[in-house]
Amino acid sequence: MKSIAVQYPVVLHRAADREAGFGVSVPDLPGCISVGGNFGEALRSIREAIEFHVEGMLSDGEKVPEPAPVDEHLGDEAYETGIWALVEVELPVGTFSPTSRAA
Repeated sequence: MKSIAVQYPVVLHRAADREAGFGVSVPDLPGCISVGGNFGEALRSIREAIEFHVEGMLSDGEKVPEPAPVDEHLGDEAYETGIWALVEVELPVGTFSPTSRAA
């Protein structure tokens, strides 16, 4: 199956106990969260979480939202203390409808 590379913005929050690592979420994919003991581990784990989340959405017949620019999320108080990053994932061609961002 052919795939395309897509970059989703993610936001990382350091745990209150700094030794516990980071929690990470994907604003464009509500419910898609993960954790990691350090920054790199958190990014690797959220990449896998995104792939599984999208796979589940597709198998359930749900529309998968395209990633929005980080700027669209900056006003959200839930993310104001977070650290932003872009995570590239490979998704099947046809994951998004041609007009999904325009709607």
